[in-house]
Amino acid sequence: MKQKQRCILILLFVLDLSFNAFSQVPAVPDVDSLQKSILESVRKSLDSKTFSHPYFDTSKIFGGKSPVDLDKIFKEIDKDLRLAKLQGDIDKVENGYHHLSKLDSIRGNYKGAYENYKLYSLYRDSLQKKETEKRELQAKMQYEFDKKQAIAKAEQEKKDAEARRVKNIQYFTIAGLVILVLVILLIALIQGRNSKQRKNANILLQSEKERVESTLSELKSTQTQLIQSEKMASLGELTAGIAHEIQNPLNFVNNFSEVNSELISEMVDEVDKGNVADAKAIANDIKQNLEKINHHGKRADAIVKGMLQHSRIGSGIKEPTDINALADEYLRLAYHGLQARDKDFNATMKTDFDKNIGNINIVPQDMGRVLQNLISNAFYAVGEKKRNTLSNPAAGEYEPMIMVSTSGNNGNVEIKIKDNGNGIPQNIIDKIFQPFFTTKPTGEGTGLGLSLAYDIVTKGHGGELKVETKQNEGSAFIIKLPAG
Repeated sequence: MKQKQRCILILLFVLDLSFNAFSQVPAVPDVDSLQKSILESVRKSLDSKTFSHPYFDTSKIFGGKSPVDLDKIFKEIDKDLRLAKLQGDIDKVENGYHHLSKLDSIRGNYKGAYENYKLYSLYRDSLQKKETEKRELQAKMQYEFDKKQAIAKAEQEKKDAEARRVKNIQYFTIAGLVILVLVILLIALIQGRNSKQRKNANILLQSEKERVESTLSELKSTQTQLIQSEKMASLGELTAGIAHEIQNPLNFVNNFSEVNSELISEMVDEVDKGNVADAKAIANDIKQNLEKINHHGKRADAIVKGMLQHSRIGSGIKEPTDINALADEYLRLAYHGLQARDKDFNATMKTDFDKNIGNINIVPQDMGRVLQNLISNAFYAVGEKKRNTLSNPAAGEYEPMIMVSTSGNNGNVEIKIKDNGNGIPQNIIDKIFQPFFTTKPTGEGTGLGLSLAYDIVTKGHGGELKVETKQNEGSAFIIKLPAG
């Protein structure tokens, strides 16, 4: 609105000059004042993060030829733009390049207009990226909150179940002793009585049996709920990795689509002018951009399909699967999932896959959960060692590293996930596959991950899961599966 008011003031100024000329009173337009007014309007537009350009084209007011020095205005805006760069004002720099692009277009410098518009688009994308990162941070904070709530709930349910179990054991012990005493007394006092009394005693025993079975059913139900919570936490980490990885191809698709829209407009202009060569050159640029859009679109499609494959309810039926591709996919997803929670985390990832293995018969969803759990634990181990090293400078330099490899021999396939973390203490190594056992702090683990992984490998696939570790040097989890 303020820009429109300035344009109206300039128009009134010109009308006043025309009135003075009609009244035969000598009046010469004050070009310097007009130029200063335009420049002031442009600078206020830059500061207010708005864009308006009608005041540039003063030739429409002065009968086809503008007395304003557009080159001088261009230099002044360029000077303000460079100052804004030094100050780090990205909003002002973005708007400045937009003004320079429009001013070059009015001056007839279409190449300069295109270059400045590309810079404007670049800074605009930078602002959009900041907004995207802000939304990702909010989503991450919400995810962490939900995860903590779920873990806290699972821990409480575990404690409640344990308390009920202890209480039930005490109750049944006392009840059993009481029943035993009553039975002895009954046998001593009314031995030989009729079968009706014996039937009553049997009914009482059956009732107690049913109560015991009911309690056992409750315990199994609680265990099932805890296992489901662990699976949901694993799925949450996978989703965070997918969201982080899919953002890059989507950004490329959006950026190239916007550039193509601008190029098509320019190509139409060149065709209208009869510049066939320039129009063809722009068409080639559009074709290259479309190829890039297609490439990144397919990459995003592959990521989404992988997510759907993982999240669908498994049938429990084995199918031929490329174990190398599966291991590589979950290595990247686990890494991106951890980076989504901790932007400062970084680690070296190495792979050594045996290309002669081919496909093996497994349940992809179940084996994917095993790989994700083991790889996530490896990243956790190297992350802990990195934090300890940073807090203890005397420990020296440390580079976190994860190695995933596959090999085949004697009809078996071996998958190894190795890290260079702190290793596992020997006094607890026999407990790591037990349910609810964890070395992580309270709230960071349920103690079910390795237990579920062990059951999937050994019971679900007839394989073997073992660990090799050395204190302060790292650990290696080894999965052995039948190749057939």
